[in-house]
Amino acid sequence: MAFDPVQKILAVGTQTGALRLFGRAGVECYCQHESGAAVIQLQFLINEGALVTALADDSLHMWNLRQKIPAVLHSLKFNRERITYCHLPFQSKWLYIGTERGNIHIVNVESFTLSGYVIMWNKAIELSSKTHPGPVVHISDNPMDEGKLLIGFECGVVVLWDLKSKKADYRYNYDEAIHSVAWHHEGKQFTCSHSDGTLTTWNVRVPNKPLQIITPHGKQPKDGKKPEPCRPILKVEYKTTRAGDPFMVLSGGLSYETVGRRRACLTVMHGKSTTVLEMDTPIVDFLTLCETPYPNDFQEPYAVVVLLEKDLVVIDLGQIGYPAFENPYPFTVHESPVTCCEYFADCPAELIPALYSVGQRQKRQGYSKKEWPISGGNWGQGGQSYPEIIITGHADGSIKFWDASALMLQVLYKLKTAKVFERARGKEEKANADIVDEDPFAIQTLSWCPESRLLCVAGVSAHILVYRFSKQEVTTDEVQLLEVRMQGDFSDCAVESPEPAGDQSPPLPPSSPQQENQEPPQPLTADNIACLQVRSSPLKQSAGYQVELVVQLVWVNGEPPQPITSLAINSSYGLVVFGNSSGLAVVDFLQKTVLLNLATSEVYSPCESRQPHSPRKTRQPSAGQTRHSLCDSNDGSNASEERCKSPTSGKCHVTPWTKHDVSFSRSRSSSVTSIDRESREAISAFVFCESFARKGEASLGPCLLVGTTQGGVMMLALSLPPGPDQRLEQAVVSVSPSGTISQLKGGVMAMALLDASGSLLPPAYEPWCDPNASDEEKERIKKRRPPSPPGSVEGQDGQFLVLCSEKQAKVLALPSQTRLYKHSITEASFVLRADVVTMGGANCIMCFCANGHIMALSLPSLRPLLDVNYLPLTDMRIARTFCFSNLGQALYLSSPTEVQRITYCQETCDNLQEMLSELFTPVETPEAPNKGFFKGLFGGGAQSLDREDLFGETTAGKASRTLAQHIPGQASMEGMKGAASGVVGDLARARIALDERGQKLSELEDRSAAMMASADSFSKHAHDVRTASIFILLNSNQWSV
Repeated sequence: MAFDPVQKILAVGTQTGALRLFGRAGVECYCQHESGAAVIQLQFLINEGALVTALADDSLHMWNLRQKIPAVLHSLKFNRERITYCHLPFQSKWLYIGTERGNIHIVNVESFTLSGYVIMWNKAIELSSKTHPGPVVHISDNPMDEGKLLIGFECGVVVLWDLKSKKADYRYNYDEAIHSVAWHHEGKQFTCSHSDGTLTTWNVRVPNKPLQIITPHGKQPKDGKKPEPCRPILKVEYKTTRAGDPFMVLSGGLSYETVGRRRACLTVMHGKSTTVLEMDTPIVDFLTLCETPYPNDFQEPYAVVVLLEKDLVVIDLGQIGYPAFENPYPFTVHESPVTCCEYFADCPAELIPALYSVGQRQKRQGYSKKEWPISGGNWGQGGQSYPEIIITGHADGSIKFWDASALMLQVLYKLKTAKVFERARGKEEKANADIVDEDPFAIQTLSWCPESRLLCVAGVSAHILVYRFSKQEVTTDEVQLLEVRMQGDFSDCAVESPEPAGDQSPPLPPSSPQQENQEPPQPLTADNIACLQVRSSPLKQSAGYQVELVVQLVWVNGEPPQPITSLAINSSYGLVVFGNSSGLAVVDFLQKTVLLNLATSEVYSPCESRQPHSPRKTRQPSAGQTRHSLCDSNDGSNASEERCKSPTSGKCHVTPWTKHDVSFSRSRSSSVTSIDRESREAISAFVFCESFARKGEASLGPCLLVGTTQGGVMMLALSLPPGPDQRLEQAVVSVSPSGTISQLKGGVMAMALLDASGSLLPPAYEPWCDPNASDEEKERIKKRRPPSPPGSVEGQDGQFLVLCSEKQAKVLALPSQTRLYKHSITEASFVLRADVVTMGGANCIMCFCANGHIMALSLPSLRPLLDVNYLPLTDMRIARTFCFSNLGQALYLSSPTEVQRITYCQETCDNLQEMLSELFTPVETPEAPNKGFFKGLFGGGAQSLDREDLFGETTAGKASRTLAQHIPGQASMEGMKGAASGVVGDLARARIALDERGQKLSELEDRSAAMMASADSFSKHAHDVRTASIFILLNSNQWSV
């Protein structure tokens, strides 16, 4: 990390070569080094709008931060030595570079060229030393004397080097390796941190022994012996205050006994108090923020920025207890690993304020009351004209809503779905949870209706939750629960049988608690047991999303339920539908009943449909738990195995059945048998719509489109009560399959309906109404949107059905079900994500393929509009999280901790420059500290150094050409000058012309003055000659007399 104390800008480098720059809330910039090498050190040119980065490939880069998109001005690649440390003094253009060989080179940051001045390691250490001191781990100049350079070597040797005399003044030796060094601002003392957990303080003029040796976390023996060694102190900073005790901040140094019990810690030592601050993840780096940029003045520290592996924490040093500042940056997106995400553009305008309002009530207590200290930069002038929301599902069962209307994400609201379930409280289960990365509440997929604010969530434990949005807090006495028994056709497919699967698994009749108590104990095979146990005690639900119904799939004949692969909810119909490899189920969440429970094969033919199972009236305790690990937060690995634990049969391995995994497996085989087809086919897509249920039908009606992983597209007809009032009292009359509409190559990815003019027909929805509002308020709100357009006349086609699979796209005419258009998307690859979106007043199909291509097809003609090779699939994380949205936006998780947004809309690209924030703002540099009368009189103040005279080519000579190679950047100053145009260029030319004219006038004036002087001289000479002639004449006359 690096911090500019004048501009108030923070820079962070990553292992992948990325550079993140942060200012005030909403000011953020992302840059990427071309090499992708890890960033090992950053150095700001304070208040100059420039930054130097040092990479692990031994290259230096100068970034220009005075433009909205920072660019590299110069690069310098070292060929023979490896860079280990960099130091740039304040208001200096000479950068010190320490290397692995122990040498120090000096770079001119203006020209990015090496100076001939080199400090060799063998001259810095004592001549009697027979061992190499190791790499340079620290470089800094004395705060009070710029001509003295402090050099720290890894072996424990510290050298105070005199730059003018080119020799070492003092050498300080210690037995333990050095990790960092910090100066006292008066330049008389410095502190070193060592590998044995000790801190040594040295007097500059006393090199024989340390002034003080302390072990902050070591036990002090009573007999005066040396304390027990501790973990290395990786970094220490010493900051002074004008009115109190100094601050000493350090990372590491814990005793070996407490390392296992404590996580990473930051220690703050102030006076006699020592405060240990525990962090959630390991510490990468930290910086102490101070009021002054001058190292020879009292620093007055006010905050500490701590960079963790997965977070950024800023600690307030000015308040008791050192509270943390509330972070305005979207780092919490990976607080728990992201398992799914959805992108919604052009949402209702009132939605973001509503989510923000309830999210503000979730603010945690204990934050610092001061403003965010990193406050540099200015916001961009432009922004999206429509609201955008991103929803992320996480491994811990949480769901986060983000405002994506600007370039920087802002969290709006967080929902914790795990609160609905009982948590494991056994000692053994708690111990296992700490060792095994198992996430039973992880979010697998979700369905959200922005207009009605209904949210439906499916988790990896085969559980579905239905949420309603309310602005009022309520307490739910008992969470409504439905347990669904979904049994596939695996056993029936192995042996040919004319009987349908439903006849072999008759529905369970409802039973009373007394009858269940009289039943004999269950056999060894687990059956009718849910993977999670719903909370039995009253549930207090704060304002926001409140659970209305929980649906759980139960074990069937010793087999765990299959993961949910597709999910949809409709507020107008009051239905939620979900499917997996076993089949599909339709649930009426208004009446809390299961309407339909079909195996996948039964959806194809209406004659094989069976009656839905009756919902279970009693709740059974969960004797076992399902574990499905979707994401590894450490290495971001691909879909790992999912484990289910049976109460009787131990662990059984279940292959996670998602549409992406099915896509990979299916692409490897050219054909499958009918038995294999039925055994592997899963539901992959749902769409609620107002359409024609059957071929040739004349009137529109509520329908459900169903797509499968084997390319089948079916229609289910929904029979609803005649009016909305009756719907609240009566369940859906019937849900009946209408047969297959089409068969595509590859699994179905997306489905949509267009009207006769080609406009997208969204599903019917019910406007939002607070479920906890009064009856009078509910009556004022329309419960259904305006009725759908009248049905088409028999014999005419009034709708287009758009279908997209992993391999091809089709457009059918309804109700005739005739194919109008067909397009083969890819042959060698397959589609990972497809969405029907609206952009520029038209509709199109957007596809992201496994070979990295992003394609766009027009609707309804399916003409190719776009084909760009953007990003090849390198990780299943991308396939799982990639999604398109309206108005030319897309989103995916580029790493376990980073969300990448892209656009393929020209209007957004044109507006991007205005939307970008400005990092550099003109700010005056603070005045240097006053020396005082006596220091100025007797010379006790800071001593400056003419580095130009010392390091310049005239004195130091030229460096070896083979040592480093200079590489000019694309945004070099010469290129910027050459690109200057407009008013600035005209003014510059006018100024040059004026200077030239003034120079000519000056020359003419000089000539005139010279001529006048010459004339005066001639006149005087002529007068002298005339006087002499008269004198001679008089004399001659006199002589003649």
